[in-house]
Amino acid sequence: MSPRVAACLAVAALLALGAAPGAGAAPPAGAPAPRGVPLPARMADPGPGAQLITALAPGTGSSVGVVEWWDLRDGRWVRAGSAPSRFGARGLVEGAARRQGGDTTPTGLYDLPFAFGVQAPPSGTSYPYRPVHEDSWWCQDNASRAYNRWTEPRPADCRAGESEHLVAYRAQYAHALVIGFNYRKPVRHRGAGIFLHVDGRGATAGCVSVPAAAMGRILAWARPDGRPHIAIGTANGPTAITRY
Repeated sequence: MSPRVAACLAVAALLALGAAPGAGAAPPAGAPAPRGVPLPARMADPGPGAQLITALAPGTGSSVGVVEWWDLRDGRWVRAGSAPSRFGARGLVEGAARRQGGDTTPTGLYDLPFAFGVQAPPSGTSYPYRPVHEDSWWCQDNASRAYNRWTEPRPADCRAGESEHLVAYRAQYAHALVIGFNYRKPVRHRGAGIFLHVDGRGATAGCVSVPAAAMGRILAWARPDGRPHIAIGTANGPTAITRY
């Protein structure tokens, strides 16, 4: 059994025991959550909008889990879709405690400033979408004024070796959403370039990833007027997703 399958089964086992919300095998879109209480309804703050993405891992040491996306309809959260997900190679860590370069995914509740991609947006996409060009970069240089920002072209004070040339990641960034971690008021050395993107060959460097088909469905689902957010967390403990 692969580690990824084993971890997803572990989440499903916790769910069956009532110890963890909303993970395991993907249920049909629009189906009510297990045990009758949707995961967003169990959270301390699911955000101000009518759309929410949850990214749930079994524990902080896991690099796999489940992503689900939800709609608030008539005061009740309804699941719109679900997919297996990957996290940082070294697991997850509380967002405020994260350090850049640690290969960890930050937990917490974040907005989704905009979408982007090497490929054209999926059919039905209405969310703000930026096409990736040859001179598109995400600056991760702590010494740069453009730290944790899309730049086009790369400014002189942002070193190429400390940044991501977005077009070089044609598979992972075929389609992506910017996660608003450390974005509005960036704190140096906390981390830059955290996205929800298409799976690569394995765990991420701190992002959340899903299969390409699921990423396409998420972009077609997200609506500006729905003000979608993403909640990232674990099944229980100090980084439990229900704390956010």
